[in-house]
Amino acid sequence: MEYLEFELPIKELEEQLEKCQVIGEESDVDVTETCKQIEKKLVETKKEIYKNLTAWQRVQLSRHPNRPYTMDHIKALCGDSFLELHGDRNVKDDKAMVGGLGKIGDQSYMFIGQQKGYNTKTRQYRNFGMSNPEGYRKALRLMKSAEKFNIPVVTLIDTPGAYPGLEAEERGQGEAIARNILEMTRLKVPIICLIIGEGASGGALGIGVGDRVLMLENTWYSVISPESCSSILWRSWEYKEKAAEALKLTAKDMKKLHLVDDIIKEPLGGAHTDRENTFIAVRDAIVKAYDELKNLSPKDLVKKRMDKYADMGVFKG
Repeated sequence: MEYLEFELPIKELEEQLEKCQVIGEESDVDVTETCKQIEKKLVETKKEIYKNLTAWQRVQLSRHPNRPYTMDHIKALCGDSFLELHGDRNVKDDKAMVGGLGKIGDQSYMFIGQQKGYNTKTRQYRNFGMSNPEGYRKALRLMKSAEKFNIPVVTLIDTPGAYPGLEAEERGQGEAIARNILEMTRLKVPIICLIIGEGASGGALGIGVGDRVLMLENTWYSVISPESCSSILWRSWEYKEKAAEALKLTAKDMKKLHLVDDIIKEPLGGAHTDRENTFIAVRDAIVKAYDELKNLSPKDLVKKRMDKYADMGVFKG
């Protein structure tokens, strides 16, 4: 188990509890009461820490190396029913963008999302979750297939941004993202978007236009990362915490500004501390959102989606 800097008091108490249990097992000393006291203090400390998280601490939690990624969610939601589809039928298959057909219960969905790696080798293979233009074109191809067969689309967003390399720009990175935004606004099937980790810049927007946009509690969604914002405004990464606060990028801020529809509560300590309950919460949120959208006609669906985005940022004095 890896701990973030602000979680160190929890680490100390968990180590104390472990030592106490070992002493109880290896000797005749009754340590039950001591263990109970440590457990009680541990619960109180966790509640205190996670109740008062800053924007930057939530950014750190969203990047936790043990946090479930897109494929973890898809496997938990669909089991063996998931069929991964590859390629954009133009350049190549982008490993940072995954997608395919899967079922939750008896209902089929087209799942699309960014996938990060678990270690150095897989991170390089997945390009750190940063898609090239062919990744967005693959996503659009899958959305169009879903539309053809009247299958709802679920997108899982977790990216530090679209890949900013020279070759990506040469192949039309900006155009690919803009095309996806345009096509997603007028897709004739329900679209449910979930931010499950980092939601940065155009990289997230390229698969982020939907009838329902949901955020897990410890995720963020912003035009720029706190580090990049800090380096532009203050010429240094040292002000990333200040930038995180100013950007209003947390789920709570996004909901308050009416930029997302709902927040999916995470277990105490973050999604990685209790994956099973996180997956259940995500599944329930998808099913609920689809139930609200499934009876709308394609015309009403598109109109409501267009109105939803047209109303964003409107100031009423």
